[in-house]
Amino acid sequence: MAFAKVNSQEIFYTDSGGNGPVVILAHGFLMDQTMFDPQVAVLSPEFRVITWDERGFGQTKWDGKEFNYWDSARDCLGLMDHLGIQKCVIGGMSQGGFLTLRVALTAPERVAALVLIDTAADNDSEETLAGYRMMVDTWVQNGPVPDLTAIIAGIIIAEPIESAKRVAKWQDYTTEAIKATANCLLNRDDITSRLGEIKCPAIIIHGTADTAISMERAEALRAGLVGAGKVVTIEGAAHASNLTHSQLVNPPLLEFLRRVTK
Repeated sequence: MAFAKVNSQEIFYTDSGGNGPVVILAHGFLMDQTMFDPQVAVLSPEFRVITWDERGFGQTKWDGKEFNYWDSARDCLGLMDHLGIQKCVIGGMSQGGFLTLRVALTAPERVAALVLIDTAADNDSEETLAGYRMMVDTWVQNGPVPDLTAIIAGIIIAEPIESAKRVAKWQDYTTEAIKATANCLLNRDDITSRLGEIKCPAIIIHGTADTAISMERAEALRAGLVGAGKVVTIEGAAHASNLTHSQLVNPPLLEFLRRVTK
């Protein structure tokens, strides 16, 4: 565990080490790098797995300024520079996928393959965005109150034990961080029309019970990526499928990584 000074931030990251092919994984909204613990345990030491906390989350020391997912993509590339990694597999869950796609658009020559978990290229409908903005306003005004966190945890995790762990972490989030990270999330640009620019292999993994990003949107992502095969569906999983259903996610993920890095 260490920090990297990247783009005026101090990015917290973990590195499993070893000489295997490198895989960098980026977490979802309101999560941190620990959400990939089930993947790190299975993938290393065959792979060198790097996980990191994005701006406003976890242990990363964020500068407090507004940012977008293109900035986060540059953070990922800066972390690669810091670690001396020229090219590797890059992946992410939900907002981690948002920034991962932008890494592939910013520096395609540095991306060997993509791992996209419960994510999309577009933005939400105006009706959905309005509902999310109401949740953010409630959090800013009243803090992470139980009724609110129960709804959010139900959307993201939908598993009692893991939900309780995450809700406990949310108590420490500052109002400033919630405002900035939510603004980044809710005002992201739609990059669907640019997916054809991404040529590298990709695996798309998606929970069948994901209410945050529908299966239809996962299929739209697949249709736009020339290197993507059939969507790997995770039966019964909500948004954070890699965390709650790792026993179903890890086997196809491992098979994909072995194939694209051999």
